[in-house]
Amino acid sequence: MGHDGIYVPTLLELTYKTGAGINAAAIAEAFANSYIAQAESLINCTCRKVFAVSPAAFTALPDTTKQLLTEVASSIAAIYAIQYDMSGFTTRVEAEDMINVLRDAALRGLAILRDKKTQAFLMTGSI
Repeated sequence: MGHDGIYVPTLLELTYKTGAGINAAAIAEAFANSYIAQAESLINCTCRKVFAVSPAAFTALPDTTKQLLTEVASSIAAIYAIQYDMSGFTTRVEAEDMINVLRDAALRGLAILRDKKTQAFLMTGSI
């Protein structure tokens, strides 16, 4: 099985955000693919737009668009990974703080992506 995320092109974007205390199983390829697919679907449904249907289509997007989609999708997926098992973190509060920071980033990014004028800009790189 290979990594099949579109908006999160490598697993590094996910593992960077989960922290050192993450359970290795939570970021294994099968789990990560599931988390990322769910995050991508959440983005598409929230925005009522599919930004890219394949890795090639994602690569063709402007860099700013790719970075924003990766930011949001990896933040959502990292929340799922941390929730899987919080026992590796120093305290549960530490894990919850990480989730809160990731949630804030995801919500901020979704608010930007949801705007139709911003979507038009993101697809072309100009207004």
